[in-house]
Amino acid sequence: MKHVQKTLAACMALLGAMAANATEGGTSVYPVGTENYMCCALPPPGLYGMTFVESFNANKVRDNNGTDVTPPGFNVSATAIVPRLVYVTKETVLGGSLAFHTILPIVNLSVTVPGRSQTNTSNGDVVIGAALGYHYGPELHTVAALDVITPTGAYSKTDLANIGKNHWATQAVYGVSYIDPKGFNGDAKIMYTFNGSNDATGYRDGQEFITDYSAGWGLGNGWVVGVGGYIYQQTTDDTLNGNVVANNKGRAFALGPSVKYDSGKGWFVTAKFQQESNVVNRAEGQAFWLKAVMPF
Repeated sequence: MKHVQKTLAACMALLGAMAANATEGGTSVYPVGTENYMCCALPPPGLYGMTFVESFNANKVRDNNGTDVTPPGFNVSATAIVPRLVYVTKETVLGGSLAFHTILPIVNLSVTVPGRSQTNTSNGDVVIGAALGYHYGPELHTVAALDVITPTGAYSKTDLANIGKNHWATQAVYGVSYIDPKGFNGDAKIMYTFNGSNDATGYRDGQEFITDYSAGWGLGNGWVVGVGGYIYQQTTDDTLNGNVVANNKGRAFALGPSVKYDSGKGWFVTAKFQQESNVVNRAEGQAFWLKAVMPF
């Protein structure tokens, strides 16, 4: 789901105070690693509610060579509660089920850098999107979507802890889910992000390639156990007032344990912990994600 959209975008507004700083503030509009099992299998027509909860902490910063350049006392912690509504229509377009969704994150963000700290709690950038879902039997499902991230989150260029990114973005999404209650389960949500400019600073983040993934085994009793995480690679340079910001592309990989419980009654819950590694031009940390899905 594209997102829960960088509800943690603020999550590093702090990095604006440092050299290692791929994308403005060191973050993406999309909170990498959000999705988990069954990410890309649209349910039957109807209205569905989802809630994502994230707890994130970072206390390291990596430069363009992946070297630890963490300043003394640096820390970022964020907790996000992210409601999402999904409406699957009875209509089909290009052979796929037509669906719409919206996301409204609420974030508490604390940032500490040398000589300064700040905590903010506010709404994040609202996401709206449309999707087409395809089903190739009970196991294999795909989805194609386009999400728009709106600059509605709380933002001030003088703040250290910004919840919003203060720019528009669009994200193309293609996802695959393979579901077997008594066998292999695998998911990949592949995204490509086009960022607009922040009018308050003249900064424009580069384009980004992101994949949330999970792989596990169904135990036949509603439980799936395995691993999950994300791959992040910035593909084009940032610009400041139209000038290229060199040696600034971000990169990261995350992996950790992941589980799912499906009630068999229409609702399910997933949870995962992910540790970041191979980080370049970003803060490095770990996150816990919880997702609950239920029909209305």
